[in-house]
Amino acid sequence: MDIDQLRDRLADSLLTALTILLVVMLFVVAPLQAQGIFAFQVFELVLALFLVGGVFFMSGSRWAVIAMLVALSMIVTGAILRIRSPSILDLNLFAASWLIMGVTMGWVVARATFAPGRITYHRVIGAVLLYLTVAVVFASLYTFVGTLEPKAFSGMIVEDSPALASRLIYFSFATMTTTGYGDVAPVDPIARSLCNLEAIFGQLYPATLLARLVTLELAHREKD
Repeated sequence: MDIDQLRDRLADSLLTALTILLVVMLFVVAPLQAQGIFAFQVFELVLALFLVGGVFFMSGSRWAVIAMLVALSMIVTGAILRIRSPSILDLNLFAASWLIMGVTMGWVVARATFAPGRITYHRVIGAVLLYLTVAVVFASLYTFVGTLEPKAFSGMIVEDSPALASRLIYFSFATMTTTGYGDVAPVDPIARSLCNLEAIFGQLYPATLLARLVTLELAHREKD
């Protein structure tokens, strides 16, 4: 069995595996890292390596792996700078790395999830993965806005801190789901515009997702 056949066979399963991996990073590692436990900063880097490997294997695209490796190198560089002398530079490096990883993974996952063919359990999970990935992309964009304008958000300061990732993830999902607890709010016009875009995506995505998956399943049944 060559690499292409193995990729076709395991592509759907990888969607579930990557989803579990990202869920652990967002909802387990990030909060524990916010508690100041250094080991989980290292664990985040290890999980990022698995993400890179999974995305490369699933896509088979050298451009995807180049993008993920560039992102990974940014994470490593940012981690070294944070240890030596924390600054806005390493914060922006982390944000840029997760932006690149998020966009690349989103592209790969969307192609696999919404490709023609039978809709399996793994592809439904892949749609959830895409939803989580978009939240990560917006969290990265909020970081850039917060570093450029320190008062962009009321109730949250974007500064180099182990707790920042957890705060941004919390705010991103609160915005996407339009929960709006009110403890953190955008003040800067650019931040508000990004929040509007994320909220609109969060409302339209489930309906669009269901319509697309149903259409793909019906088309597959007609062929059979």
